[in-house]
Formats: sequence, C-alpha cells, structure tokens
Amino acid sequence: MIKELIVVEGKNDAHAVRLALGEVDVIWTDGYGLTKKTLEYISEMAKRQGVIVFTDPDTVGEQIRNRIRTYVPQAKHVYLTRKAATKKGDIGVENAALQEIRNAFAHIKQDQGTSGEEFTIEDLVLMGLAGSAKASEYRVTLGRKLGIGDSNAKQFLHRLNRFGITRQEFLQAIEEVQCGERS
Repeated sequence: MIKELIVVEGKNDAHAVRLALGEVDVIWTDGYGLTKKTLEYISEMAKRQGVIVFTDPDTVGEQIRNRIRTYVPQAKHVYLTRKAATKKGDIGVENAALQEIRNAFAHIKQDQGTSGEEFTIEDLVLMGLAGSAKASEYRVTLGRKLGIGDSNAKQFLHRLNRFGITRQEFLQAIEEVQCGERS
C-alpha cells in the first residue's frame, strides 16, 4: 500500500487514483491554481510521509510538476504516457484506464537531482532515440518501460539523468523493447 501523499491536478484525477489504488491519501492542486499554501502543505507532508507527484502528461502538468519539484525537491514522481491518458482528445490522469494508473505506480521515481550526467544526447542518437524517423515513437515505448513518461529528446535525456536511471537499466529496457518489436 502506498503511504505517501499523492499530488494530482484535479478532483477527477484524485477519484481515478483512488479507484485504481484503493484508500490512498490524495490532494489536488486545482490545476495551475496551485497556491503557496498548498505548496507549504505538500512540503510538510513530504517530511512526514513522503509525496508522489502524478500530474497530467501535458504542458500544464509538467509546469505544475516543476513548481512542486522546486519547492519539494525530495518528492517522488510517477508518469503516464500521453496515449494512456488521452480519451476523445482530452489529456488527463482521469482518462487513464485503472490498470494504466497501477502500472504507472509500479515505476515510482525519486528525483536524484542533476549531479551526474550518465547519459548524453550522443547516447540517444546512437540508440535511435533522437535524430531518426522513429525516435519519438521509440522514446514513448522506452519511457513507458522505464517509468519516465514520454517526451521530446531533450526532456527524455533530462529525466534519464534526473531519476538516476543506470546504464544497465537503460540497456535492459532497450533490449526488452527491441525483443518485443521482433515478436
């Protein structure tokens, strides 16, 4: 059972998370209406029980995530892919299938800061994750496997390093994705 406070954007997101995960502690930010008072509460809860940020995989969701990350650097993060969170053109946690939410929470990531640069853009190019015709599609699949969501190449590289993905984890995930393509 998850003991941390889960931070989502809206009431419908909170409802979906509770349906997927059971009786968990959830707070919503009212979208980008995230106040200083709410940030202070999230910061206090991070000290007491820990915090997991689970925002929509869109621009506003990433902005909210970054505001929380700045205020609460020890927060953990969970990501959904855009595809998993999209229903009839609307992107949001509340649109995801309950199993997709459970799968996302199987990959909780702790922010490691930016101390090490394990990966470079050259790694992404070498592996076909940047600069190739199918790079975007490949990043989506690999991001899902690693639990870091889907993003452009620059953000993907940032997340690999920020969440301390090891070269071994990276290569293992690539191998699993490539094996899945061959079957």
